[in-house]
Amino acid sequence: MSTADLNLQSFYPPELSITRVDETDNEIVIHMHSTSRESTCHKCGAPLVRHHGTHRRKVQDLPILGKRVTLVAQIYDYQCTSTACGSFASTETFDGFLSYRSQMTERLEDFACLLATETSCEASARILNSVNVKISGDTVIRLLIKKYKQQPPPICGSAIGVDDFAFKKRHTYGTIVVDEATHKPVAVLNGRDGKSLKEWLQNNKHVTTVTRDRASAYAKTIEEVLPDCMQIADRFHLHQNLMDAVNKVLGRTIPAINPVPLENEEAPEKTTPAVSVPSTEDGEKKSIFGEKS
Repeated sequence: MSTADLNLQSFYPPELSITRVDETDNEIVIHMHSTSRESTCHKCGAPLVRHHGTHRRKVQDLPILGKRVTLVAQIYDYQCTSTACGSFASTETFDGFLSYRSQMTERLEDFACLLATETSCEASARILNSVNVKISGDTVIRLLIKKYKQQPPPICGSAIGVDDFAFKKRHTYGTIVVDEATHKPVAVLNGRDGKSLKEWLQNNKHVTTVTRDRASAYAKTIEEVLPDCMQIADRFHLHQNLMDAVNKVLGRTIPAINPVPLENEEAPEKTTPAVSVPSTEDGEKKSIFGEKS
């Protein structure tokens, strides 16, 4: 197959028909027109079949060979007549490709979030800007928050682990809840005084075992909400309890201060023993070297 046989339409949903492609040195503009006959309301989820009007949307897509790709799509507005929305004009969405009021395609958003999780939001924006994608670090943060809210609520088992952590040391703290079976976080709560944990436990009363630290706030909260729940101290805090007990015993038996002699203290003077010098027959003393004195 030659390069001329490449079908650009195959990279886009069949409901978006390509009408024209314009290319410059830095940008590829793809003009599209919607051919859909039905859609789904983004507010209530009701099926939509009545056209209300059309409007033009301009969104970014993944770059091609370092060139910015802009999609200019003429899409429909649908009239929603459900009791939940009343008379409401809903913009059509293309599931998995283009969401409601998005400024870029879903695949570009996913790529930006993937770069952010592997590096950082600012680094993700710099990498995308280098391939001619217009995006900022704040936009990447908003995308991450959007993706987080779209995730289904995590389901944990009957055994969890609870511990505190610092958003900013000595200033702001939080509480993390981890599923013991999967070893994955299931909730990140504000504060470590037990109030947020109490609210979370009230919505998860199937929990029967909690591994926690020695904080009294957690113990009191768990006992209040789940009186039959088994509370377990983890190995790290068991080791801390053991070391505290050993230090208390050593503190009672070993004096706190042990004097250590200094190196520059003067040592006691040593006395040399007296040496007796033998005398000759005439009464003269002979030195130890055999000479007469």
